[in-house]
Amino acid sequence: MQYTGKVKLSEGKNLAVNLGFDFDAASVWMGAYGKTSPVYMSRGEFGAEVAVPRILDLLDDYGIKSTFCVPGHTADTHPDTVKEIIKRGHEICHHSYDHLDPSEQNYDDEIREIEKGFEALDRVGAKPVGYRSPGWDFSENTLSILEKYGFKYDSSLMGNDFHPYMIRPCTVNMECGNSFGEPSKIMELPVSWYLDDFPHSEFVMTRTGMKAPSQYYEIWKNHFDYGTSHIKGGMMALTMHPQVTGRAHNIIVLESFIAYMAENGAEFLTLGQIADRTEMDR
Repeated sequence: MQYTGKVKLSEGKNLAVNLGFDFDAASVWMGAYGKTSPVYMSRGEFGAEVAVPRILDLLDDYGIKSTFCVPGHTADTHPDTVKEIIKRGHEICHHSYDHLDPSEQNYDDEIREIEKGFEALDRVGAKPVGYRSPGWDFSENTLSILEKYGFKYDSSLMGNDFHPYMIRPCTVNMECGNSFGEPSKIMELPVSWYLDDFPHSEFVMTRTGMKAPSQYYEIWKNHFDYGTSHIKGGMMALTMHPQVTGRAHNIIVLESFIAYMAENGAEFLTLGQIADRTEMDR
């Protein structure tokens, strides 16, 4: 049975909401798609130079502290931007170094990504306690690596939609059913592709999102409304990317959604705060 928990909310609040930003900049194009041409690098540059300042100002306007999941490559390329995120009081989450899919890496390469990420984030003054995997995938080694480096939480998996839970290793067996091990020490703060801006909105070579933000805003609103009316001690993790949500047509919809959630029981927290406030039960 899944070992789940509830978030301790402030009086009058109905749902913990994390406005999370995967600040990938150029690394997503380089690591995930193998694209290094000037046009792809400029898309990452937009995220760092134009979108992040817009997002930081919006968060300031509403007094919200957020979580930025930052690859080490981004910290090395745009150190002043990451330092400004920290200066404004936001959490930094470990997001690898090169934004490479860990499920395609061997143990030594995955360790290298973790250690290089720590080193880069340390150079800008960040001490992350949480991890988000590139492409939201794990290798067979990822969980033990997270335990080895003492992470408090992960936010990459999808075994629940509203409740934090302790990750269990899963042994895959096509012949007699999968089996689960004992819960690990790593708390999962679950995510969902439905609550991610990238597949809805971003143009990626032959696959195109480029939907009107009102379309996925409806999905996000319905998810939020269900959580506030049906779930006790629940959480909602939105995953956004500055180079996507920082576009003018997207950020104006995000602001209206923030205002809606603020009026309807949202308590805006960092992922670290959600982990700290979670009381585990069965």
